[in-house]
Amino acid sequence: MTNIRHIILCSSLLMLNGMTAMAQGDGGISPEMLAKIQQTRPQGNAEKALVNAMATMNINDLAKNAAKQGKIDTKFSIETPKQNIHNQKSSGRCWMFSSMNVLRSRFALEHKDTLAVEYSQDYLFFYDQLEKANLFLQGVIETASKPMDDSDVKFFFRSPLSDGGTFCGIIDLTKKYGLVPKSVRPETYQAENTRLMSNIIETKLREYGLELRSMVAAKKKATAINSRKTEMLAEVYRILSMTLGEPVKEFKYAHRDKSGNIKGEEKTYTPMEFYKETVKEPIEDTFIMLMNDPRHPYYKVYEVEYDRHTYDGHNWRYINLPIEDIESIAIASLKDGRKMYSSYDLPQMDRSRGYMDLNLWDYSTLFGLQFPMTKAERISTFESMSAHAMTLTAVDLDKDGKPKKWKVENSWGESNGQQGCAIMTEDWFKEYMFRLVVDKKYVPENILKIKDEKPTMIPYDDPLFQDEK
Repeated sequence: MTNIRHIILCSSLLMLNGMTAMAQGDGGISPEMLAKIQQTRPQGNAEKALVNAMATMNINDLAKNAAKQGKIDTKFSIETPKQNIHNQKSSGRCWMFSSMNVLRSRFALEHKDTLAVEYSQDYLFFYDQLEKANLFLQGVIETASKPMDDSDVKFFFRSPLSDGGTFCGIIDLTKKYGLVPKSVRPETYQAENTRLMSNIIETKLREYGLELRSMVAAKKKATAINSRKTEMLAEVYRILSMTLGEPVKEFKYAHRDKSGNIKGEEKTYTPMEFYKETVKEPIEDTFIMLMNDPRHPYYKVYEVEYDRHTYDGHNWRYINLPIEDIESIAIASLKDGRKMYSSYDLPQMDRSRGYMDLNLWDYSTLFGLQFPMTKAERISTFESMSAHAMTLTAVDLDKDGKPKKWKVENSWGESNGQQGCAIMTEDWFKEYMFRLVVDKKYVPENILKIKDEKPTMIPYDDPLFQDEK
């Protein structure tokens, strides 16, 4: 017995020594390696001057490319009619603002710019949050047999609620709940400042999630579990009613022109009646989502798992295309006066001027380094993602019909950028534009038919597919 204990003790010590050696082996920074690292640092007056400057200045001020600080060309050969710029403020609702920009511009175009409509973000955001709460609770129920450290379970508990989203959220939410004018349900403080409200609801949802898992483990009947889930959603509804205001069920409204003058008689609407009158065509039958994701084969349809706003709604589905095809489709839409939902990453963006160019800041010269990653490599390494939705509204073409620059309506207020808009060079657009939602009639038939193919599923934790905020 003593010999066996001795052998076990010796084996444990050997394993411990092996682990210690591994921790201190070739993978760590040894004194010799550190000496070599330090020796490679450039010396001289130029390096000292940069060190002194960086101690007291913003890196962007030092890296600013003087050649890109001139007057911005604001003329566009193709531009859709202007409309009011809205402000999402301290919220992640860019997806909703851009989607509604598209819908209200279509309404104005249909009425030859004689009527204008502005939709309430607050109203639809209420139902977005309620539906996402249900999506979480139902997801918890359906994964309750899995351990807490399972990737699907962690997916739900990591972020039970988000104010971000995509255009597919507008499709599903408006189909269920309709729309109301902004004048009927204006913005509230909590809609414009979502963080604390969301945190409070998320805390309750995680608590509720554990309770539902316990009910499933105790083999409670499905009717009892669903009844308890309904009670939980009632509490979420109450919090949302207190913070965003309970949604209207009926209202009076008279249409107006762009100057605010009343046109026509005041009528009584339900949200669904107002949606049908101002949108008319079912959104899901009208639009298609296109992506430029160079990691995956083009001319194929993809679907992102668990990526939807409502439990009974649509996952994020798209056709992956080369950027040149997306540009051609976008130009066709703009020529016909149709704005589009689009999304981007936002490096090399001068927010104060509303300008994007690949060389606004010259970090390569400042640090003596190159940054050569391709678009596909940036996505794969979480360096780049579809982060912010804006409304594509104009393009400037050269004599050969090729794009030189693009313009978007942003949702950061009229005082931001170019009177609420932003201008991007063609080179920047190709690198950082990811998604376009466009009317199907502008998509060539050979591309449009791809949407009916069986989609390749993309995992929910893919680096590109996070909520747009």
